[in-house]
Amino acid sequence: MQFLLALIVVGPLVGAAAALLPAPPGLKGKSPDQAVLRHGVTVTGVVLLATLVLALGFDHDHPSKMQATTDISWIRALDVRIHLGVDGISLPLLVLTALLAFLCALYSYFKMPSGPSPKAFVALLLVLESGTLATFAVLDLVLFFLAFETVLIPMYFLIARWGGEGRQAAAWKFILYTLLGSVVMLLGLLLIGVKAGTFDMVALATDNGRGLTTSVQVIAVLAIGLGLAVKTPMWPLHSWLPDAHTAAPTVGSVLLAGVLLKMGTYGFVRIVLPITPDGMRTFAPYLAAFAVAGIIYGSLACLALARPGNKGDLKRLIAYSSVGHMGFVLLGIATMTPTGVNGALFANIAHGLITGLLFFLVGAVKDRYGTADLDTLAGATGAALYGRAPRLGALLAFAAVASLGLPGLAGFWGEMLALFGAFDPAEGLSRPAFLTFMAIGAFGTLLTAAYLLVVVRRVCMGGPRPAGETAITDVQGYEFAAWTPLVALTVLAGLWPAVLLGLTDPAVQQLLAGGTQ
Repeated sequence: MQFLLALIVVGPLVGAAAALLPAPPGLKGKSPDQAVLRHGVTVTGVVLLATLVLALGFDHDHPSKMQATTDISWIRALDVRIHLGVDGISLPLLVLTALLAFLCALYSYFKMPSGPSPKAFVALLLVLESGTLATFAVLDLVLFFLAFETVLIPMYFLIARWGGEGRQAAAWKFILYTLLGSVVMLLGLLLIGVKAGTFDMVALATDNGRGLTTSVQVIAVLAIGLGLAVKTPMWPLHSWLPDAHTAAPTVGSVLLAGVLLKMGTYGFVRIVLPITPDGMRTFAPYLAAFAVAGIIYGSLACLALARPGNKGDLKRLIAYSSVGHMGFVLLGIATMTPTGVNGALFANIAHGLITGLLFFLVGAVKDRYGTADLDTLAGATGAALYGRAPRLGALLAFAAVASLGLPGLAGFWGEMLALFGAFDPAEGLSRPAFLTFMAIGAFGTLLTAAYLLVVVRRVCMGGPRPAGETAITDVQGYEFAAWTPLVALTVLAGLWPAVLLGLTDPAVQQLLAGGTQ
């Protein structure tokens, strides 16, 4: 198990280095480009297989216990250790990351985005996967920061080199926002390590803030929270996200929404909640207020983009929807209750599955029509998507209703539990304030349903294809292969939420109790 977790984290880095080497003559296939793309599928496939074996070998009877741990001294002077481990909180995120990386590599093998050499593309994709997996597996604050930062450079280049219109400005905005947030976060992490005398996240969580004064906790939460809020992203620190999503290639948008945003919320759960509980209690009402503001803001922005005549971009609309959905995650965390935090973790996974599927589908629509402009798609070219490409239209409608939180699909449970957590927040938090936040969040679910149904009506519905008009290609085999796992898991998580909650709940209970049951 220790070897498996190390392989999962380091394997993509080795694969990235190998991708830059010349392909052996017998493995080139039709071309060197095909060989390197096949290499990407192979490496991400091996990592996914290793992650599934890790999940099967995980002790599901004790999900609150750190498993597959490695603890090796790295920088003795600072007591920084190569400390890896996985529990019920991090395991689902590891599986989600490995799955989406594999599906993106598979999709790119058949539909490589236009841009420079596939060698660089595959290498960057693998480095991005390694950094994300490491973020969810490391148990040292310094290593967490390094892993957190590792993903920024490959995502910058994926947007800047393989993106669409406006990619350079979007890439610069992405890197500047996230780097500035990370600098502030580093100061908070160092403050905790220096004052507590250790950077070990397990020891710090077990101590539950008892070794840190309230003033130190407040300063640390402010610094770390700002850095994590940029990555989440929390309103009003979200403005880099729509531009990045709009300009990014399809697989870049899938990974950005599916796993990179989860790094911020994971940091709140893994670091801020258990290590600085007093500081978190001070800022929880403000975090909840910003969260529900983001829910309403994201929904209103989506409604404005969906309105006829506004020239709204469908990729941009899905990006703004992420601001709203991540607002529910932050609201659940702000309640500081097992119900709310479990809801946040469930919503994290659900958002990764559903929004990853949505960006795959929107990318496919854009490839076929040459645009993601809603007015164009809802006009002569797209109003009859059901009649022109019924499978594509059905999948887009499915992803939309899953995103709006239809009961029986994954999007429902996380948002519901986050609202339940706000109904009865943790001791010391103002219940009237959180009841207000709950009501505003519940209203946001209505707005979410409104804009997504408008999108389905405008893009998918309409009459049959006019006679003599060119048909478009419906869902192809490689697209089915890349999208079917996301559809299946969205249904499975919606119908059988206990699979995920059974993993997260014991770990959350122990985390909030400071390592004691």
